[in-house]
Amino acid sequence: MSKKSKTSLKKASRLFVYLKPYKLEFSLGILFLLLSTAASLIFPALMGQLVDSASEKMIRNINEIALWLLALFALQAIFSYFRIVLFVNVTEKFLAVLRQETYAHLIKLPMNFFSKRRVGELNSRIASDISMLQETFTTDLAEFFRQVVIIIGGIVFLSLTSVKLTLFMLAIIPAMMLAAVFFGRYIKRFSKQVQESIAESNTIIEETLQGIQNVKAFTNEFFEIGRYTKKTNEVMKIAKKGGKYRGAFASFIIFCLFGSIVAVIWYGVLMINAGELSIGQLFTFILYSVFIGASVGGMADIYAKIQKAIGATEHLLDILNEPAENITDNTTKNSVSGHIQFKDLSFAYPSRPEIKVLKSLNFEIKEGQNIALVGPSGAGKTTLASILFGFYKINEGQVLIDEKNIEDYDLHFLRKQIAIVPQDILLFGGTIKENIAYGKLEATEQEIEEAARKANAINFINEFPEKMETLVGERGIQLSGGQRQRIAIARALLKNPRILILDEATSALDSESEKLVQEAMEVLMKGRTSLVIAHRLSTIKNSDCILVVENGQIIEQGTHKELDKTGGLYSQLSKMQFNA
Repeated sequence: MSKKSKTSLKKASRLFVYLKPYKLEFSLGILFLLLSTAASLIFPALMGQLVDSASEKMIRNINEIALWLLALFALQAIFSYFRIVLFVNVTEKFLAVLRQETYAHLIKLPMNFFSKRRVGELNSRIASDISMLQETFTTDLAEFFRQVVIIIGGIVFLSLTSVKLTLFMLAIIPAMMLAAVFFGRYIKRFSKQVQESIAESNTIIEETLQGIQNVKAFTNEFFEIGRYTKKTNEVMKIAKKGGKYRGAFASFIIFCLFGSIVAVIWYGVLMINAGELSIGQLFTFILYSVFIGASVGGMADIYAKIQKAIGATEHLLDILNEPAENITDNTTKNSVSGHIQFKDLSFAYPSRPEIKVLKSLNFEIKEGQNIALVGPSGAGKTTLASILFGFYKINEGQVLIDEKNIEDYDLHFLRKQIAIVPQDILLFGGTIKENIAYGKLEATEQEIEEAARKANAINFINEFPEKMETLVGERGIQLSGGQRQRIAIARALLKNPRILILDEATSALDSESEKLVQEAMEVLMKGRTSLVIAHRLSTIKNSDCILVVENGQIIEQGTHKELDKTGGLYSQLSKMQFNA
């Protein structure tokens, strides 16, 4: 076995940790597997005796052996039933835990991980890869173990029947085993490539369906069809190439299997003529040879499936090996006051470490203050919001909340103190009530309605026939932009944060919707430390202080009136917007 194969197998063996709680059921399954296999191995011996009884015309022995065979089949049926039931039960429990732990780990991974991965790929890991393990643990591993027992047990029984004939037959096996190792290595490689290509094709589906409106708006249906066709054709080509190796392996095994049976019969007939073997013993030997040959031949396909599962396991363990954020389910009712300080803050994204997005920022937001950030796109405004949430580690400098470094806070506690209303609102595909309640899962109906009222959302909600139970559709597609924004504001109100971030929350709205949303935002900001990121300067005219950011640096700061007189960047932006 190569070093790489050993590493892969070692990785895959980690999954057996999830089987530990069910080791009693698993052990019973193994016991019934051994008993059913033992019953299979006794069958050829009884059949040989039956043939010898017939040749010696011993009717009493024939009837007795026939009854033993019936009893053997009944026992084998019972053992097989319990083996299958136990293995299925253990596998389903184990996979449920594995799915839950993989999802729980995935959702705790830092934002840096998600910025490098595509949603479709991650979805494929939890769906396709774990489903592949289902068949492996339910059937393939048990069958592999069963075939090994049959091969070893069969050889033992063969030796008891005729050592000379057994040695003759065993001379053929090494060639078959070498072929299994050779072909198995290639089969595993192609199986892993197929899994990776399937994950990429699933990603295309995921992205296309998520952005179906854009696909249709830009009339790119045939482009997307072509993209998916190209990727699935790649899957097909790799799978076909792997299929050739599997086919060649199966053909080689079949040739060896039937060739060895013919050779055994030929040599056995010579031994009968020499008086060294009876007809019944030869019949028993042939049955054992068929059993062993079928097991060796069947192992080719099982081995290929197990190799595919190991490939899937590697992808899964890549996710589980990623370091998760240190998040605890903190239920404390304590809160911060909301005093924020940025001290010599510099930052570059991990994926682009050579490009500094923020450069030596220094500013302060006092408790309850409303600070606005303006500037061109890409200036680093939204990055500040991500840093406040602890989505990324700070490269240089510090961010303090209530004189304490944010990296010293428990992440769960820190994020409980902050709410964000972004420009692109993501609503989940449930009801309006469920989406508002996402801000406080234990909220009462009265609290949810009060939040909706304060967010100027209650009127349009009550216009729907189902009111709060109205389904918003995928990503909130059933609601207008202004309605989605007000639902997001209601959600933030329900969370009742000490620190609020409004990230261009009105930039994509019409005048009427903007007015309603702006009123709701003013209610939301009241008594809270607020950081408002805006392109529309009309929404920040009353801010306590406006910071103008360009190329990751603060180039101007002051109130609207003060900055409007300077003739700087803010003044230029103000003239362009208000004159328009």
